[in-house]
Amino acid sequence: MSPDRMKTVAGEAITGGVALITGGAGFVGSHLADELLARGYRVRVLDNLSTQVHGESASRPAYLAPDVELVRGDIRDASAVRNALRGVDAVFHFAAAVGVGQSMYEIERYTDVNNRGTAVLLEALADAPVRRLVVASSMSVYGEGLYRTPAGEVVSAGERSYEQLKRGEWEVKADDGVLSPVATPETKPAEPSSVYALSKLDQERLCLMVGRAYGMSAVALRFFNIYGPRQALSNPYTGVLAIFASRFLNRRPPLIYEDGRQRRDFVHVRDVARACRLALETPQADGGVFNVGSGESRTIAGLAEEMAAALGVDDLPAEITGKFRVGDIRHCFADISHAERVLGYRPRTSLGEGLEELVEWMQGQRAFDRVEDAGAELARRGLQL
Repeated sequence: MSPDRMKTVAGEAITGGVALITGGAGFVGSHLADELLARGYRVRVLDNLSTQVHGESASRPAYLAPDVELVRGDIRDASAVRNALRGVDAVFHFAAAVGVGQSMYEIERYTDVNNRGTAVLLEALADAPVRRLVVASSMSVYGEGLYRTPAGEVVSAGERSYEQLKRGEWEVKADDGVLSPVATPETKPAEPSSVYALSKLDQERLCLMVGRAYGMSAVALRFFNIYGPRQALSNPYTGVLAIFASRFLNRRPPLIYEDGRQRRDFVHVRDVARACRLALETPQADGGVFNVGSGESRTIAGLAEEMAAALGVDDLPAEITGKFRVGDIRHCFADISHAERVLGYRPRTSLGEGLEELVEWMQGQRAFDRVEDAGAELARRGLQL
């Protein structure tokens, strides 16, 4: 093995070498590529350049660093995966179909891309293990976050009933009253409430299981709501901030489900990229599962107001629809203390700073607003009411 290839011994960081990012031509993967290149890694990307993410042109994105080796191929193609793995020291597995609502009717595609795609990758890695495998999981695996009862007990809450949602009673309840949301740690049991969430849980458990079986160090990162430049603004199933951006750029108000008071954790993409690198380089991360978020929560309605103010479009207040989608959860935001303690991860970009940067980047972008079409498809299938 050449001297610049990765090495790991007790107490020594994993550094240098060639990293493969599956799905790496997208939003998060391209920022991770920048982070790794700046640290002296060589980076290869395997990506099928999906039209839902990259548009009809499906060409190499202009934002992808020129030093990145782009291999166009599908994660379900065993030959393409094995070719992409040649000479690789570490793998970041980001390739996935992404979208809670869409996953509830494109069930076969989400299961095929996310579950079978991961299986294809792992079979190739079983024959040629790498030093470390980092898999992108999701906060969606939790279902509802943790809650505190009126008596002060911290509990896991089940799904809200269909009947409750039809009545417009949005908050999670227990026998003794409404529950109060608290930060969710990795110890909370997974309770996925969508096909997408279930597939992400399958991805992370497959990677950790196969990694352990083949002596291959593996780490799972549960990403919360990521935002920042390079988001696919025309994809109606992407992150909520990108969806809001698409509406604002087309002079239309954001559409918000329920009452807008649901709480989420928004983390800047560069903080996520740094967390990924730390998960690669930290020996103690082996076999671990880590939340990657900001450690703060925001309401969806409040977020829309902050974005409108940053864009200077206060004349476009959000429309609170009072509708709900099957598979949505009420509150979930991150307890990041485990990642702080083991990885040394601390978010550096505040939401205000991140929104300013996002707004500046948006000025040169064109967005096709497909939000209402996506909502109509969900409604037609009885998944939005």
